[in-house]
Amino acid sequence: MKSLTTRLVVGVAAGFFVSTLASAETIRWARAGDSLTMDPHAQNEGPTHALAHQIYDSLLQRDMSGAIIPSLATEWAALPDNPNVWRFQLRQGVTYHDGAAFDSEDVIFSINRAMADGSDMKELLSSVKEVRAVDSHTVDIETHGANPLLVNNLTNMFMMDKGWAEANDVMTPHDVAKGETNFATMHTNGTGAFKLVSRSIDEKTVLTANPDYWGKGLYPSQVTEIVYTPIQSSATRVAALLSGEVDIIQDVPVQDLGRVGSTAGLKVGTAAQNRVIFFGVDNADGPTADLRVRQAMNIAINREAIKKVVMREQSDPTGVIMPPFVNGWTTALNEYPAHDLDAAKALMADAGYADGFDITLNCPNDRYINDEAICQAAVGMMGQIGINVTLDAKPKAQHFPFIKGGDSDFYMLGWGVPTFDSHYIFNFLAHTRTGDRGSWNPTGYSDPAVDNMIVSLESETDLATRDATIGKIWDAIQTQQLYLPIHNQVLNWGMKDSINFAVQPEDQPHFQFLTFN
Repeated sequence: MKSLTTRLVVGVAAGFFVSTLASAETIRWARAGDSLTMDPHAQNEGPTHALAHQIYDSLLQRDMSGAIIPSLATEWAALPDNPNVWRFQLRQGVTYHDGAAFDSEDVIFSINRAMADGSDMKELLSSVKEVRAVDSHTVDIETHGANPLLVNNLTNMFMMDKGWAEANDVMTPHDVAKGETNFATMHTNGTGAFKLVSRSIDEKTVLTANPDYWGKGLYPSQVTEIVYTPIQSSATRVAALLSGEVDIIQDVPVQDLGRVGSTAGLKVGTAAQNRVIFFGVDNADGPTADLRVRQAMNIAINREAIKKVVMREQSDPTGVIMPPFVNGWTTALNEYPAHDLDAAKALMADAGYADGFDITLNCPNDRYINDEAICQAAVGMMGQIGINVTLDAKPKAQHFPFIKGGDSDFYMLGWGVPTFDSHYIFNFLAHTRTGDRGSWNPTGYSDPAVDNMIVSLESETDLATRDATIGKIWDAIQTQQLYLPIHNQVLNWGMKDSINFAVQPEDQPHFQFLTFN
């Protein structure tokens, strides 16, 4: 058990920031898009988690290097006499922002809430059979068979106060896809380093340091206030950094890297991101249901041109929807096909679409690096093989619910893998859509044999057997050309040079780690 868990969580160097307290001040933080909700279980989305991590804590978390470290749990292990049960020792003396004490009851409530209808986190807990208290600060999580991946699945699983949830009628998450809201959409009560002061959606969110934060003394905790401002326009976002209106932006446009890096008082931090960008296509209906069409579209994508022209060399083209950080990644899977218009046209003709067809490409314009520009490039590339593409670019708040609703035949999506294991990708993106799996697989792809293999990964403890199964699943996905991979993202954070802050592979800054010169 230990060897598998260790192998799955390591891949980036571990480490804490160690610094002498130099100052304490406000951080003005900007990125392209806002959090979709303050409800910690309603959306499994990067910027949403990034803001939530300031306010809520999970049992375990990843530090700024990506390594798993203790958070609200101080110790955890599978029981020696029952590998189906993981025991977590909870941190003593932790309180919520309203003063309520954190205990086992909150863990049980939070995990059950995250498994409820409307939750976008339930796939991460699909193996959980029961959560129960041993005592006030000890919790057992029992799974359907031994699950060595469970701890990896808990790093974005935020803990809520059961009493607060009951008092405010938020016992279950709101369903974003259905347009639902609840009290937790705009209000919070976490145990995290910062408390919510005010929030104006898509405009500004203000947080203040939690004076009773349990992590004081464990982390630098030099930031006293966070002012978070989503700025969709790349030019405006960079201008805000250059003028000093903001202190840090997460997504420096690739065309502005030189200008930001050469500006006095500023610097750019760079790291490979644990995220791949790809196109999804309808596998069940219409022209794209034909494998030959999907293959044609895949080789019509000129990934090198996108890298050079759109991304200014700030991307890593790939042939698989899996970043290199992830268990299951291989150089062979990462290889991408050569751009070949003649072969693509031949495939289109063989499929009966020599004259092409019309399709709409649904794309976000405020989520990924140069997302709309990539989609615009793809429109031209598809046009070269007769596919007439209409581009429909929307803010992510409208894009993601539309995609999850299964209403798109052709769409852009990016996928990070917080568990660092292929199972996370399979469970969300390849499993047949059911009540608790496949929620981000609107392609119509369904293979019972693949589904069974995906589920088996949750309890398989033999490394060789598990790796072989992962390889078989990837073979099935790649053979069917389920998705059209584009590239792995490269992260560039622009910030004042007075800030010491490592770029995190998951693009989730944890501001209790930040220090000042």
